[in-house]
Amino acid sequence: MLQELHIENFALIDRLSLTFGAGLNVLTGETGAGKSIIIDALGLVLGERANANDLIRTGADRSVVEAVFDISGEPPAVREKIAELGLETDDEAVLLITRELRRGSGKSQCRINGRLMPVSTLKEVGENLVDVHGQHEHQSLLAADRHVDVLDKWLGKSVLALRGDVASRVTELNTLRRDLERLRGDARERTRTLDLYRFQQDEIDSASLVAGEEDDLAAERTRIANAEKLATAAAEAHAYLTGEDSGKGALDLVNAALASVEHASGMDETLAPVVEMIQGALSYLEDGAHELRSYQEAIEYDPERLEEIETRLNLIRTLKRKYGDTVEEILTYGAELREKLDHLENSEEREADLTARIEQGEKDLTKVAARLTSARKKGAQDFASKIAAELGDLGMTATKFEVSIEPQAITSKGADHIEFLLSPNPGEPLRPLAKIASGGEMSRIMLAMKSVIVREGGMPTMIFDEIDVGVGGRTGQVLGEKLEALGRESQILCITHLAQIASRAGDHFYIEKNVAEGRTSVTVAPLSSEQRVDEIVRMLGGSRRTEAVVQHAKDMLTAR
Repeated sequence: MLQELHIENFALIDRLSLTFGAGLNVLTGETGAGKSIIIDALGLVLGERANANDLIRTGADRSVVEAVFDISGEPPAVREKIAELGLETDDEAVLLITRELRRGSGKSQCRINGRLMPVSTLKEVGENLVDVHGQHEHQSLLAADRHVDVLDKWLGKSVLALRGDVASRVTELNTLRRDLERLRGDARERTRTLDLYRFQQDEIDSASLVAGEEDDLAAERTRIANAEKLATAAAEAHAYLTGEDSGKGALDLVNAALASVEHASGMDETLAPVVEMIQGALSYLEDGAHELRSYQEAIEYDPERLEEIETRLNLIRTLKRKYGDTVEEILTYGAELREKLDHLENSEEREADLTARIEQGEKDLTKVAARLTSARKKGAQDFASKIAAELGDLGMTATKFEVSIEPQAITSKGADHIEFLLSPNPGEPLRPLAKIASGGEMSRIMLAMKSVIVREGGMPTMIFDEIDVGVGGRTGQVLGEKLEALGRESQILCITHLAQIASRAGDHFYIEKNVAEGRTSVTVAPLSSEQRVDEIVRMLGGSRRTEAVVQHAKDMLTAR
């Protein structure tokens, strides 16, 4: 449950700290006092979207909202979700959620038990801790397409799992159908595409490209084009080594040097390493001379080969302009073409495969949807009887409530059109809620549903923001009693204008708007027993404080 709420620089609130009780908590105040600001602040800390510049109090740079939850006694589903998100802490009984807004950046900072978290995680956690029923949420019951969500949520995990299975199968089938539609597209366009792909494939394949060959060809072209210069250089180098032109070359000189050092080493052994070095140099020089001779004899100017190379390089350049910046990219494009051609050339087989998969998928989807329908019909009667019982407790004893389940084309939510039907008076036929229920009836129907959901392991904390819209008199008394009873199952926070509801609370907070030095602020304070009497008197609408009104207020408070 929500233990504490701390708010700083939020809207019209400077600084505020509230401690809530376990049962029914009510917040009351004059119209326009800013009661919904508390709900907005709580929504912020539970992951709702926020515009920092609109919510941060004028003159402040940041706004902080902090909520402390006691989760020690909550349903297993709550603890499981927290563990699933990796939020276990040393003190597993407390969950501290903080949301900070900063002006200018428009960004917010979220923390759970001191750890930074994305807003999406905050929302996931919040959805398992608090259920907010806003002033106009009962309007959602007027939209029949929302009724299936209400029923499925009450039916629980098994039905939600079946619904998820239906949704995934619908998505898969839609993908297969789109693929088939594309495959069955314009046959003429497919033929043109096939011709283009085949031409490109033939052009690439006939070139017989080899990765890296362009560099090799360029190097060979350079050698052939410079064959004469290369041969001359090799001959000159060979002559310098062997002395062919001058009578004495480098080899002769090194041999003479070797003979001198070998003779000297006989007198001084320390020259032995030098002898080995010169011998090695001589060996390298002899090998070099041999290689130069072979190179000189092998190199020749071949104009035919040079023309072949130029032709090949021109072909590669042409293919590069069309299919890629390198030979490797051209080969990659060729491989992609083969896949595309295979896809197009085997379209008939693919069409048959897709058709078969769609037919099987439709059969499987129909079976799963039928199981979902069966589960809904099985649980709908129990749901309706529980709602009717709750409505009876709320003063609508003659009301009939029924869940209509009619077949429809399968969607991601199943094959059922679900609508809640109501007959508020004996002898009247069941009709859709949107056509028959008044504002007060809608409030009671919503409260009945919340009560049923809570008893099936619903939310730890439930918030009702002016659920008493359109309600008064005896109905208000019944709402108060029901909210008090609901508070024994879950923690309830209720913003109300009805004294009949406020008098049933265990904890009562008064919200007030003040103006000081030209600046407006909202304050919230818990009321003592005496202060509660005064507030109930105000809510009863007595323009004059008489002993009778005061006694009536005291009686209402002691009657709980």
